[in-house]
Amino acid sequence: MTATALPEAPPGSPPRPGTAVRRAAPALLAFAAVRLLGVVVLAIWAQTAGKSAHKLLSGRWDSLWYQRIAEHGYGYTLHLSGGRVHSDLAFFPLLPWLEHSLAALTPLSTADAGLAVSWLASLAAAWGVFAVGDRLYGRRTGILLVVLWAVLPVGIVQSMAYTESLFTALAAWSLYAVLTGRWLWAGTLASLAGLTRPVGAAVVAAVWAAAALALHRDRAAWRSDRWMLPGALLAPAGWLGYVAWVGVRTGSVTGYPDVQGGWGNGFDGGAAFARFVGGRLTAPPFVGGVGLLVAVALLLWLWLRGVRQGQPLPLLAYTTAVLALALTGAGYFGSKPRLLMPAFPLLLPVALALARLRPRRAVLVLGAVALVSAGYGALWLNGSGPP
Repeated sequence: MTATALPEAPPGSPPRPGTAVRRAAPALLAFAAVRLLGVVVLAIWAQTAGKSAHKLLSGRWDSLWYQRIAEHGYGYTLHLSGGRVHSDLAFFPLLPWLEHSLAALTPLSTADAGLAVSWLASLAAAWGVFAVGDRLYGRRTGILLVVLWAVLPVGIVQSMAYTESLFTALAAWSLYAVLTGRWLWAGTLASLAGLTRPVGAAVVAAVWAAAALALHRDRAAWRSDRWMLPGALLAPAGWLGYVAWVGVRTGSVTGYPDVQGGWGNGFDGGAAFARFVGGRLTAPPFVGGVGLLVAVALLLWLWLRGVRQGQPLPLLAYTTAVLALALTGAGYFGSKPRLLMPAFPLLLPVALALARLRPRRAVLVLGAVALVSAGYGALWLNGSGPP
């Protein structure tokens, strides 16, 4: 099979909110249970190591940059040895805006506001992931898709004051809006995703791919659906707006790429990643390099399975863009696993396979994986963590 066209939207009005919540409830409860397990294991591990689980979740690495922006606005630059310049302009503004607003309206500190935003966004993301899976393959597959996303090895990031949960929520619901023909919602959510992370361009790609497909099938489609063109035009507004603002702020058309270059990030076609893998293949014990090659092969196999199973074009466009941006960009390798986290459609083939198992067996498999994921997340966050 090949990628399919957009599924037809169901006739009549959308389901009532109460019905939608009840339908998604098992997925949300399972997701909350997995995340609670991860936080509890982290707390126990951190206490044993003499560390603070709260600080690990809210006050390290990128979280500190977002908090600084929320409290003081943009303008902080860190000059490092070797000529690298770390500017806070590398961080997109939606999360710090939300942190600032929530801290101003509640007694929460900025750090706790960041956690609150992330935890609420993770539930919204789980619901959106379920909605996409349920829409395409049914309720059971939707639930399994959510649990698979929750038990990713780096799933602990979903509970941190990072942007992964917020971005995935916006991306998943934008994809769902595209699949159900709600173009204005799709464009609005894509625009907000573009204010969250650089990979917001992947959501734009999904919206544009869907619009292009609709126009290919019917050149007058934009007339029959008056919101298609506005939605497609709105989709890149957030991403383009922030990149343009950084350009004005720095006085350079290439302002944002230059800022990213100061962090050692940028697009190099995967050369840095290839050198990283090659370095581990040419030095004993070679296991690291082999493991990385197996991981990349698995990602590509899952993508190809999605194509063969007939995933809709918008999902394939989105997943392809996320994969390409993560694997062909320069930067610290340790960040790549969390950068791939929003590519949840890659998990659909696994969810479909689990859906064919007896429920008890699927629960046992996912329960075991959840325990391993919780342990790995605690180990990872108490160690090098997700810069």
